[in-house]
Amino acid sequence: MPHSLILNLLPQSTIYPQFLTGRHYHALFLNLVSSVDRTLGDILHDSTADKAFTLSPLQVKLDPPRYTDRKYTDKKYIDKRKIHVLQYQQQKPINSGTPCWWRISLLDDTLFGKLTQLWLNINPEQPWHLGSADLFITSIQGTPQSIQPWANACSYSQLYDRASNTEKTITFVFATPTAFRQGSYDSGLPTRDLVFRSLLKRWNKYSGIEFDSEFIESIYPSFFNIKTEIASDSRSKFIGCVGEISYRIMGNVDAEAIKKINTLADFALYAGVGRKTPMGMGMVRRI
Repeated sequence: MPHSLILNLLPQSTIYPQFLTGRHYHALFLNLVSSVDRTLGDILHDSTADKAFTLSPLQVKLDPPRYTDRKYTDKKYIDKRKIHVLQYQQQKPINSGTPCWWRISLLDDTLFGKLTQLWLNINPEQPWHLGSADLFITSIQGTPQSIQPWANACSYSQLYDRASNTEKTITFVFATPTAFRQGSYDSGLPTRDLVFRSLLKRWNKYSGIEFDSEFIESIYPSFFNIKTEIASDSRSKFIGCVGEISYRIMGNVDAEAIKKINTLADFALYAGVGRKTPMGMGMVRRI
């Protein structure tokens, strides 16, 4: 059963930009795991296989998005639409006492079960370390809210059962830089094959409801508003895309194939797509 959990955090000291990187988020998650199961923490640390979790960059809580009739005023407004792209490259320190949130998604029931004691027994006065900073976990959200669309939970069978078998338009937001491995190099262009084969691979690995790949041939891009961005830390840089893209199911496609495509689209919230999802890249959800 996939889970998308929001951890609300309160820094007790300043978090400097050099610690707001994928490898530091990864280290924080492993510390959380090791606090309840050190063996599991060591296994996740040493594993090089596709991992059963994804992480977001740390997000500073902002005022709720406002709306405007003007086409463009500043970075907070664009033509009555909410800004969907997340903060993925912090240039300034996050000061002590600044409310933040952090998303963890888990794709494996076993992993969620082993961490149950952590979720149930969170001590809001126990400090956790992100680089040189201490922070408290004040609460955890596991169900969707109007102001927090990244929290949710749903079994794999429910994802499949609830998926539409008639909806032919799929719109994704790439909320953090998204890149795909092709041979020896990375590509930041979200082609239908790269996006849906990434989702299909994770679905088949964790769901227990295996899909074939024939239906991917019926998917075509119909709208895109994307741009390239760089996700970097002290050791490496990755070029990926952020923004929105729509795909359309074309041709004479049966209801079962349409249902599978919509299932994968709904699954994207939990799985992410592409490279480095355990380090904050590839956060994608359907809108």
